[in-house]
Amino acid sequence: MVLLPDADVWRQRFTAPFASFPQWAAPHPDRLFYVSDEGGSTQAWTLDRTSGARIRLTDQAVGVEQLVVVPDGSGAAWWSDDSGDENGAWVVTSVADGSTTPLLPSLPAGWSQGLSLEADQVAVAVADDTTYRIYVGARGEEPRLVYASDSPAGIGREWEQTPGGLSADGRLLCFRHSEQGDILHFGLRVVDVASGALVGDLLDPGLTLKVAAWAPSPGDQRLALVHERDGYERPAVWDLSVVGGTRRDYPLDLPGPVDVAGWWPDGSSLLLFHELDGRRQLYRLELASGEASVVHDPGGWISGAGVRPDGEVWLREESATRAPRIRTDGGAVILAPRADPPPAGRAHRPMTFAGPGGPTHLLLTVPDGPPPYPTVMMVHGGPEWAYADELDPWEQALADHGYAVVKVNYRGSTGGSVAWRTALHGGNIGFPEVADVVAGLAYLVGRGVVDPARVAIEGWSWGGYVTLLAAGLHPALFAAAIAGIPVCDSVMTHEDCSLPQQGYDLAIMGGSPAELPELYAERSPITYVNRVRAPILIIAGEHDSACPIRQVRHYVAQLRALGRTVDAHIYPAGHHANSVEEKLRHVDISLAFLARHIQSRHT
Repeated sequence: MVLLPDADVWRQRFTAPFASFPQWAAPHPDRLFYVSDEGGSTQAWTLDRTSGARIRLTDQAVGVEQLVVVPDGSGAAWWSDDSGDENGAWVVTSVADGSTTPLLPSLPAGWSQGLSLEADQVAVAVADDTTYRIYVGARGEEPRLVYASDSPAGIGREWEQTPGGLSADGRLLCFRHSEQGDILHFGLRVVDVASGALVGDLLDPGLTLKVAAWAPSPGDQRLALVHERDGYERPAVWDLSVVGGTRRDYPLDLPGPVDVAGWWPDGSSLLLFHELDGRRQLYRLELASGEASVVHDPGGWISGAGVRPDGEVWLREESATRAPRIRTDGGAVILAPRADPPPAGRAHRPMTFAGPGGPTHLLLTVPDGPPPYPTVMMVHGGPEWAYADELDPWEQALADHGYAVVKVNYRGSTGGSVAWRTALHGGNIGFPEVADVVAGLAYLVGRGVVDPARVAIEGWSWGGYVTLLAAGLHPALFAAAIAGIPVCDSVMTHEDCSLPQQGYDLAIMGGSPAELPELYAERSPITYVNRVRAPILIIAGEHDSACPIRQVRHYVAQLRALGRTVDAHIYPAGHHANSVEEKLRHVDISLAFLARHIQSRHT
């Protein structure tokens, strides 16, 4: 008999609102801008620390996931698209009157490739069906085109908004390009905004460079970035005060990758993230001496951090047993939603096992009672992402319902060496991830933790792709599979997805489906659909431009034609469902599916 958990407890972890790490503008540092689902969907908010007033800035139907603060602190820019297909434009919402206006009305809609706002300048990068374009100009004026290419290009980073486009005075613009690489191997170029003249080009052949942030003082032409030349991500500073620039790399005696969180206001130091085994620490790097010292170690995960104008460090930290909180490095809580925090979760048990590609990290969460447990093997998306020591409501809901949860940071994950993260490049996708997840399962079965007769596999986006591939490659291992927003048919996905997603396919596979038909077929879940035996649940977004719906429907139809058990839930949004109600619907559907196909096998 399975004892059901208190529904109020696990549901509170989904309904308790979150707040992202805030941004601010120098003229109004106590006016904070952040993203929260406090109103039931993910939207942009602002908090005035002086008056205590909170204002919800947006009411976008499909939610808002990121924002950029206007330099004078009067409002925030955010990406607007009505359907969730990510094809849209940047708009600005004013704090004073709540009005929303286009940032650059003359630009056609497209897919965002980055935005930078500094001084009175705007720099924006967009992609349409054929071309990447970068524009720059004074706000309120007609922008001018400074770069166009059929190869990937943009401002900031590929997968997250970073403040590394315009320099603090708006005089220089840095953008990423792939003229000698691809979407996985960017170079950086800096141009003079007024003249368009080249100031500097930086390239690490065969590797990639990631922009971090310009120095905060107007006139300071130093740019912090992250490179891969040492085998792990490491910080560097590129000084563009002379044409061509000078570069200094900072080797650090730390066992994991290091990223740049920001600058100290006086430009003397960088705030760094150091990542290892799903946890992060903050370090201060003194640029003159190259010495690094610990600022904060929460024994968990830090998802955001920054240095305030007065030099105080703020951060957003959490762990599986601690709800996220935004606080100073001295412990004062800065920003908390107006509701009780979510209940604490069960602690992760970090482990390292001997995987096919070498030592492999996993996080294990176990339910009450003795092992072996019915188990869900969770597969993360990305693939350049990693499981961390975070409070994951879905993971905790599974544990509350009696399942062990296993999260394997397979080859291709971040958080380790450059070689580990890039192991999938060159067309070697799908098989390594599946092999690592299967090896992690075998490791825990051998330790008596997992009941091999009651194992499900579950993942979203790239994790959904790996889930369906695993269900076809290893039909006897899994009693059920849940694939969210998955790639089901690699060729059909490439045909229907956005230009940046097609660029990713070309880079990681080494060519197009027309050029490499055998490889695309070999690594595509649809090729193995006739081998699938486990019941399948697929959840997908109707307007997803990354994992489009046509190939999802095709895969479901193929399973049904074969007489397999398959459930499908299509929600009216894009790659992400930002509504709390819709997320809870996914949980209810998934728990009911697992109860039928995993818990029912209990003996």
